[in-house]
Amino acid sequence: MKLLFFRSLLGAALLCGTGITTTSADDYDIVVYGGTSGGLAAGLQAKRMGKSVVVIEPTARMGGLTTGGLGQTDIGNKAAIGGISREFYRNIRNYYQDAAHWRFQTPEEYESGGQSRTNPDEDTMWTFEPSAALAVYEQMAAAAELTVVLNERLNRETGVEKEGARIVSITMESGRKFAGKIFLDATYEGDLMAAAGVEYMLGREPNTAYNETLNGVQTAQAKKHQFEPGIDPHVVKGDPASGLLPFLDPDGPGTEGEGDKRIQAYCFRMCLTDHDPNRLPFEKPEGYREDWYELLFRNYEAGAKYIPWNHGLMPNHKSDTNNHGGQSTDFIGQNYEYPEASYARRAEIAAQHRLYQKGLMWTLANHPRVPEDVRGTLSKWGMCKDEFTEGNGWQEQLYVREARRLAGTTVMTQHHCQGRMVVPDPVGLGAYGMDSHNVQRYVDAEGHARNEGDVQVGGFPPYAVGYGALTPKPGQCVNLLVPVCLSATHIAFGSIRMEPVFMVLGQSAATAASMAIDAGIPVQQVPYPALRERLLADDQVLEWKGKGGGHGGGLGIDPKTLPGIVMDDEDAVRAGFATQSTSSGKFLGKGYRHDGNADKGSQATVFLPFITEAGLYEIRLAYTPNANRATNAVINVGHVGGITPIRLNQTRKPPIDDLWISLGKYICNPGQGKTWVEIKNDGTDGYVIIDGVQFLPAQP
Repeated sequence: MKLLFFRSLLGAALLCGTGITTTSADDYDIVVYGGTSGGLAAGLQAKRMGKSVVVIEPTARMGGLTTGGLGQTDIGNKAAIGGISREFYRNIRNYYQDAAHWRFQTPEEYESGGQSRTNPDEDTMWTFEPSAALAVYEQMAAAAELTVVLNERLNRETGVEKEGARIVSITMESGRKFAGKIFLDATYEGDLMAAAGVEYMLGREPNTAYNETLNGVQTAQAKKHQFEPGIDPHVVKGDPASGLLPFLDPDGPGTEGEGDKRIQAYCFRMCLTDHDPNRLPFEKPEGYREDWYELLFRNYEAGAKYIPWNHGLMPNHKSDTNNHGGQSTDFIGQNYEYPEASYARRAEIAAQHRLYQKGLMWTLANHPRVPEDVRGTLSKWGMCKDEFTEGNGWQEQLYVREARRLAGTTVMTQHHCQGRMVVPDPVGLGAYGMDSHNVQRYVDAEGHARNEGDVQVGGFPPYAVGYGALTPKPGQCVNLLVPVCLSATHIAFGSIRMEPVFMVLGQSAATAASMAIDAGIPVQQVPYPALRERLLADDQVLEWKGKGGGHGGGLGIDPKTLPGIVMDDEDAVRAGFATQSTSSGKFLGKGYRHDGNADKGSQATVFLPFITEAGLYEIRLAYTPNANRATNAVINVGHVGGITPIRLNQTRKPPIDDLWISLGKYICNPGQGKTWVEIKNDGTDGYVIIDGVQFLPAQP
């Protein structure tokens, strides 16, 4: 089979299994600009529908964030993902069935966690190395004979040729032109959409625009990924005349709920390893600025105990490392220009992000003002020799969490996420909580450094994303679809913006494009019943029929179906532990609760079962594991013999049915209040989870 897989570096060279040829073909049914995960899914679907299609990627690497370091997939609820998206994760599972791909670790030694955990009965796998994702995408592209052109950037000034409301062709900076009947913008930035003159949104809307509550400035929500109280923001402590430390916005935060042009922070999703033969130690970068990390030092001096990373384990002793804490990998407030910036300016912004993050990792591993235990942990890790080899382990793909967003036929809002509004034309499901990273760092009214913009609100089931959110308004363009920078408010986009969902929407967009070509109609006029029929035939999931909330990785288990005395977190007496979630694995009931990794020492929960018969009981605790959990959750078990204290590592998978861990066997007397289980967050080093307890009659 001839491999039509293009790598356009200096010319239009065609790589194939039998040699190198050239092509002059530039006229296609469907032109996809952006070789992200969504763009590749679109290209694959177009091929399956018998259309000629090209996927054009501006960089040297296909796959976007999926191959660019985001290896612990942000899923939401796995059951909401179907079609080519699920096929990709099934192929990831198949990739790791080959023993040759376990170079530094055995499958038995590796254990994924959290929402991405792969259970034994699954045929998919949701955690993977960047190189594995690239290999799988290349295999899928080759099998489909999909034309993928790399290193071709759109001429954003004059490169879009239109006749009325129809795009005729797009021209690259190199001069290469691609004509098509339908065009898809699958970039993270929305470059084709903007160059085509289509209306779009940028920044945060005011809450009043769509009657939302979680949009605009959100200082009241800013409790997570926050500094310790009382951090001085000035160059010289106590001296406002000395000026503010770097990256504090003197104009922040703005009025609560009001809109602005700020966007959530970017970072690089680093792939790290603690396997010495494959490890590149963190280096102090040229241009290092110690004052960039002064707030980090002051945060530790104020009592912060955590390591500022979210550390998701990948196969072969690797990790996907993300932002966590008051100052971490997010370069807060330094990306506002990026969506509209020139290519040259974007490269400068990305370079500054890389310099900041390189400096951060060296600082955490080496600087004497970082606590010794943090330095001891970080110094064992480093970049991978075998990933992103052209950059010594550092990738080119910046985590563009949010840029331009289409102002389309339908605007997805907070109300759609939370089920108060339902679209009539679903083409996929969103399943993650509304999740915005911080957007600014400012000085509060008390004169202290604070972050603003972090919003994490879940607890709702998967919801439909409408076809109208992929289509521009008819008068603006009739042959363009936008499955990545789709039409959504800032806070709704924070839920939809997940790689598996982008793949789902890319496939749906290509399906609609193919049908529009066949019927000779604008994309806005594709009949939804026919579109729905084809999407369902291709195993897309368009309606949620399961249990459990959104931002979730599993279904809730009804406590009434379990033996013994089972109490859900809803049955407990709580002081704090107010945040509900469904983002990880198995859980009881409608979800579980956590302490937000905040207010240490002031949150506690007590389960007070009603024991009907005296005797020996095994007491089990349910929790959902993740790398960001506490390794030292405080558990106290009250029983006839007194109080048994336990320290529990909640990063580890519960050994009983992936849900429970035994706290031991205890004599319990009948009645209520004579036996109890208390969970506290005193001095803990991560999120403390409460989900439920089970009291099982036991033999001595």
